This record gives sequence, structure tokens and C-alpha cells, in this order.
Amino acid sequence: MPRPPSAPPQVGFVSLGCPKALVDSEQILTRLRSEGYHTAASYDDADLVIVNTCGFIEAAVTESLDAIGEAMADNGRVIVTGCLGVKADLIRARYPKVLAVTGPHDEPAVMAAVHAHLPKPHDPFVDLVPPQGIKLTPRHYAYLKISEGCHHNCRFCIIPSLRGTLVSRPLGDIVAEAERLVEAGVKELLIVSQDTSAYGVDQKHRVGFAGGRPVKMSFPGLVHELARLGVWVRLHYVYPYKSVEEILPLLDIDGVLPYLDVPFQHAHPRVLTAMRRPAGRAHPSACVKAWRAARPDLVLRSTVIVGFPGETEAEFETLLAFIEDAGIDRLGAFAYSAVEGAAANALPNPVPEDIKHARLERLMAHQAALSAERLKTRIGQTCRVLIDERTEDGLIGRSYAEAPEIDGVIRVTAGDAPPGDFVDCRIVATGTHDLTAIMAPTFDTRTTGSV
Repeated sequence: MPRPPSAPPQVGFVSLGCPKALVDSEQILTRLRSEGYHTAASYDDADLVIVNTCGFIEAAVTESLDAIGEAMADNGRVIVTGCLGVKADLIRARYPKVLAVTGPHDEPAVMAAVHAHLPKPHDPFVDLVPPQGIKLTPRHYAYLKISEGCHHNCRFCIIPSLRGTLVSRPLGDIVAEAERLVEAGVKELLIVSQDTSAYGVDQKHRVGFAGGRPVKMSFPGLVHELARLGVWVRLHYVYPYKSVEEILPLLDIDGVLPYLDVPFQHAHPRVLTAMRRPAGRAHPSACVKAWRAARPDLVLRSTVIVGFPGETEAEFETLLAFIEDAGIDRLGAFAYSAVEGAAANALPNPVPEDIKHARLERLMAHQAALSAERLKTRIGQTCRVLIDERTEDGLIGRSYAEAPEIDGVIRVTAGDAPPGDFVDCRIVATGTHDLTAIMAPTFDTRTTGSV
């Protein structure tokens, strides 16, 4: 059925990639809504489609190209943005009829393309946009990006060529956005960037202002301000610098959580040096030992790469031993991908594909067994759980020890509560990555020390 001429224009949106890209998508959607555009639920209903792509590894490139192809086939009017957008020639060679191609974190260029191909409606109702902007996450948690780009030159990574060098957001802007999100009902803020620990380095840690207070633009300074908000704050992409030790006393299971997502990438010194990892001289095991001595309740998530060029069997065994000795609670792993433009592709002694994937399988099986054993220690413990959703089988939520979308969950089989509520639960069973719980009597998480 044709749409009435007075109906607002409809824009379809496909968002791929990491949480940083998700934040870019939210910013574009907020701008679209503020100008009176509506979001289409299907390709058929859309006047045009925006595809926010990822180009970090070859699998992501393939997924992005496939998504563009699907949008072209089912709609035909497509604007491409995101990290893969820096390879416009590749996209246009495959899909010459796309309307426009822009790079990542480029809302103005995306909106210019939208205006060129779908003029904005007259007299948009700006007040229809909520103060916190448009979010693609559930109402009770949100990603908060503190910087853009990266100032490192890791050999396996092409992020600096995709997103540029490090640019830290003004501290006052970050805190103001966080406060708006909290006022809108967000219970958990997930802090993301390419290197969260490097916040403020590009500004030489000059003094900024938050709520009229002078605050040093640094990782500890930012964490101190976020700790004032009275909601869960989860730190992702934390690099193992000395500044991590400064923020450990600020962690609290009702505030900035004792949960760190630290992308160690490997554990062998030679491999870390070959990767050009920042803080590579600080052995991961020594970092973890110091952190756990200061915070025994600390939960660690990490990501690692297996099969980096030149990685030997002995070096891989070092990685396996580190995962066990450090007690890494949650782990993501990848086989090295020779993404176009990565400096590591020129290194000698590439690891054969079959060996890379065999090592990946061994690593994940090793981690699965370790995870199952570590989770068993939580049986009988009581924890505060943030409910994410209701299902036919009960509630699904998380404690401070689980991040959304990437970690396991807690399945609450007895009791009821709406998504976004905190409930007190007792762990009664565990699996490889997930836990099962029932609601427990109210308790004070500040005094129990349980997870």
C-alpha cells in the first residue's frame, strides 16, 4: 500500500561491529529522529537503508559486504558507513549503485548523503527525541564512548587507519551524557573506546571540568567522576598500564564494578613484542597478580589471538598456562586474520591455517573447562542480579561478574521481576558459562562481599 504523501520518510538501519560502532549508530539514529525521519522495521518499508559496517578482520569484511548486498537486493537505495567505508573502492566495485560511502564516526557525511537522497521533512518535532538520544540497547543499560581512534601501532590491527589517532572527549561532556542516561533510567553504563586506560593522553592530561569541578583528564580522574553516579559502571578495553592500580580502590559492586575487560592478546613476551602491544614489557601474569592482591573480588575478561605470525608451540603453551594461572574468568579468542593493511602480514613464518584453528579449538576447550570449575565455586553464594529479560522459562540477568552480550548469564528460575530491576539471588547450579539462581531474601551487597 503506497505511503501517504504526508507520511514522514522512513530510513532502515543495519548496525554491525563492536560497541564503538553501535554508539556511532545511536548517534546517527538520534540525528535522524531529531530531523523528523522515522526508522523502518523492514527493507520494504524503508525509503533508503543505512548500513554501518565493520572492517576489523576478514570475517567482519565478509559479513559487512553480505549485509550491503542484502540491503541492495531487498531495497536498492543504500548508504554505507563505518570502518569498511574507508575502502570505498572495494565497496563500489562490488556494489556500484550504492548511494554513498562514508568512513567511520562521520555523522555529518552520513546525514549529508541522507539529505541528498531523501530530503528531510518539514517542521520536525525535535522534542520527540529523548534527552539521552536514541539507543539500540535495552533501556536499563547503555554504552558510553569516551574517545575515538587509537594512538598505538599494533601490527595485527588497522584501527588507526580506519578511525584515526586517539581523540579523547572532553571530560565534562562524558559526565553530562552519563548523567542524562542515568536520569533516563539507565542502571548500567558500559565504558568503551579503543584504549580506555589511555583516556586523556592526547590532551596531556590537562585539567577539565565536570559539574564545575576541576578534574584531571586521565583514566583515574574519569573513573573517580563516574563513581559518583550511583549506578553500575563497567570498564571495557582497559590496557594494563600502571594507572589500573590507581583505580582499584575505587571499584565497588554497587558502582564502578570490580570487573575489567583487558585485551591482553597474548602472554609470551616475544609475541607481545612482535605484536607491538603497548605495555608489552609488563608481563600479564605480574599485572594480574598485583591486581588480584589488591582486589580479590576482581573479575577479569580478556581477548587473545592465536596463530600470530611466528608463534611457536611453546609460545602457545605459555598462553594456555597464563589463562589458567591468571584465572581469566571470561575469554574471547580469535585465530590471526591477515586483514588487508595489517603490518603483521609482512612478518616471516606465518602459522598454517590448520594449526591456527587447531590451537583456537584447544584454547577454547581449555577455557571452557576452567570456566566450569571457577563457576562451581559460586554455588551457594548470593549476588545482586540486574534483570535483562523475561522468558517462558524465567528471568535472565547478570551480576557484576557478567557483561551483557559477551559473557554468560544468570537464569533465575524462581521469582519474578521486570527487566531493569535489581533482585537478590542465590546461585544453585552452574554450567560452562551460565549460572542458575533463585531469588533470595534482601541483603546488603556492600557488606556480604559475595558475587
